Amino acid sequence: MSNSAAFAVLTTASLPEAIRAVRTLLDIADTDRAEVDFEAVIRSPDVLARVCAVLPGLEWWAAEGKEHGSSEAGDDPADFLPVQVFDWCRPLDRAEPFIGALGPDAAAVRWDLDAWPDVPEAGLEHISQKYAYLTLTVNSRDLYQEELSRDHTVHVHTRGGDDEQLARVHWLAAQVGGEFTGRVESARL
Repeated sequence: MSNSAAFAVLTTASLPEAIRAVRTLLDIADTDRAEVDFEAVIRSPDVLARVCAVLPGLEWWAAEGKEHGSSEAGDDPADFLPVQVFDWCRPLDRAEPFIGALGPDAAAVRWDLDAWPDVPEAGLEHISQKYAYLTLTVNSRDLYQEELSRDHTVHVHTRGGDDEQLARVHWLAAQVGGEFTGRVESARL
């Protein structure tokens, strides 16, 4: 399993503002074959019902572990709340309905992009799909829902923290009215 560096570039209490930032970054990125992945901890039956309606065939397991209930075993997730949700390789149009279904529950939505394009006027070279990701954490400040919060954070991913990559992070943050906060997490890919 490889890792990328996820740089926090915008934290806001406004979910619409976070979504606008994500849309702006998606407009910058190459998304021809992009996909979106979801990771969440669902605690309420209402949120679970809404999320299952958005993502039929959802992969999940009980927070205590797969041996206590899972989609793999054919169990009903409503009987095992809270449940961890992991869903991969969905079309981009599933992201916003998923985010809208979450209510107060925490999640990470990651867009697997084709590339961050070159930006000659900023001296930035093309970054391939291997390191081109964008993550929105909802009701959490971190990628893994360990730091629950009432705000939402936009993270851009690159190869690492060398000067060229930091220049890209700063440039992307400026495009959404944010700034690199200094928070960097290692993201499992």
